[in-house]
Amino acid sequence: MAAQNSRATIEPEKQTLLNHHKEKHFTAGEVVRDIIIGVSDGLTVPFALAAGLSGANASSSIVITAGIAEVAAGAISMGLGGYLAAKSEADHYTRELKREEEEIINVPDVEAAEVAEILAEYGVEPHEYAPVVNALRKRPQAWLDFMMK
Repeated sequence: MAAQNSRATIEPEKQTLLNHHKEKHFTAGEVVRDIIIGVSDGLTVPFALAAGLSGANASSSIVITAGIAEVAAGAISMGLGGYLAAKSEADHYTRELKREEEEIINVPDVEAAEVAEILAEYGVEPHEYAPVVNALRKRPQAWLDFMMK
């Protein structure tokens, strides 16, 4: 939201450049990671189970039944694990958002110093980042968005 507002107030020439330039970033990194881990785990364990049961001279029906049961159990386990990880991440984000919001209200000078420190780490000089820090202080929602990013 803050990015849209800032684009609405930039110089017309720069807005034209942004309108004509569309960056195409790969945004499915987490999905690809989950698929790779899921397929890896989902194939390794059933094959290991089948190999173990085959080596134990178990009948084909037992090997197949055990393999199917493991695939079902693995799917449930991976699904629950993914759900809990996503829920934990969302809960953590919500807590951090609330903490940053409270800090902006209760200790704004400390938060402004954090913004200055972040910008200084990129080589931005104090006379350059001071106007940015002051502009963010006037826009609490933009300030919060900046701190969360």
